Amino acid sequence: MKIFRSIRFRLTVLYSTLLFALAGAGLGVAYVAVDRALDPKPVTKRLEAQLVKLKSDGRTVPTGVTLEVAEVQQIEGEVNLRLMQTLRDWSLVALGGLFLASLGIGWVLSGRALRPVGAIARTTREIQATDLSRRIRLNGPRDELRDLADTIDSMLDRLDQAFRSQRQLIDDASHELRSPLAIIRAHLDASLTSPEATEEERRQAVATVDRATTRMSRLVEDLLATARRDTDALSDTDVDLSAVAREAGEDVAPLAAGRGLRLRYALGGDLVCIGDPDALRRAAGNLLSNAVRLSPPGSAITVGTGRAGGWLWLAVADEGPGIADADQSRVFDRFWRGAAPRGSGGDRRTGLGLAIVRQIVESHGGHPAVFSRLGAGSTFVFWLPAVDRADDEPPPTAAPL
Repeated sequence: MKIFRSIRFRLTVLYSTLLFALAGAGLGVAYVAVDRALDPKPVTKRLEAQLVKLKSDGRTVPTGVTLEVAEVQQIEGEVNLRLMQTLRDWSLVALGGLFLASLGIGWVLSGRALRPVGAIARTTREIQATDLSRRIRLNGPRDELRDLADTIDSMLDRLDQAFRSQRQLIDDASHELRSPLAIIRAHLDASLTSPEATEEERRQAVATVDRATTRMSRLVEDLLATARRDTDALSDTDVDLSAVAREAGEDVAPLAAGRGLRLRYALGGDLVCIGDPDALRRAAGNLLSNAVRLSPPGSAITVGTGRAGGWLWLAVADEGPGIADADQSRVFDRFWRGAAPRGSGGDRRTGLGLAIVRQIVESHGGHPAVFSRLGAGSTFVFWLPAVDRADDEPPPTAAPL
């Protein structure tokens, strides 16, 4: 039966066995102590005595009645023996009753001890993957079961946040993909598959479809980068932050040169942290790509690395239009876009570049930030913990460049 495999039944048997063993041991010790104190023995030597009647003149007259008699010590031993037998019989009865009582007491005590477990089990059964808003919130003393319930609540908080982020990402991605797909479908129906379309209309339709597919490709690449960093497939190792910044700058150098921009480096030495070099290189590349897109032609972009206390930093400063104070808290959100800068050529972004930077940096235990003023350019920086950083040391709050 299921009840015999339950923890409550096993606890009941354990409590009952321990209580029964203690009671049996106590009665056993008492029985041995009384036995040694009384020295009970059966009557082994029996005598016969003839009953006589005493006359008034002092003579005795036989009555003809014979009785069995024994010595006084033997009679006391016999009485003690019967007393011990009675004590033994009643002790066995008491042990039987105590065993039954211990089963009942053990069942009640184990039920009270496991009541929080039942509450945890009922709540977790009611929680669905699509609704993680329920929490156990177990009351009572701060014991192991309370710690277990709090741990499960904390896990549910993380799962709820992960599911919310996943649903938000899916909703936003589907919305972003729907627009270029609609553009492609509209031009296919209106120009590319229409026999009445002119050569110029088809050429414009091809260019529009090419821009839409390019935008979709960027979005898919950014989504794949986000998904890869969410997994544990990436291995961390020692990373030279200055080398990461140099390589990222070399990757965007042709694009910057094509827009007439100058790249300047202010790289520090001995800046080694623990992380994934490819992911950090992508984060630095996203910051540089963002700066190249926003910077006006002929301006300069500065890439720097350094150390402030127990934190290493990588910063990218541009001379672009800057970001309003109200928008600076949103620049790292997924699919957020500011106003299109002049001279951007209508290049639409996916809105995931800076969000990926934040995800990569935070997965390394770091912190991204932006410092900007309208008309005075922007400085994007992310701090990464140094190997010898104290756990309670907060990241700096000032722009390093």
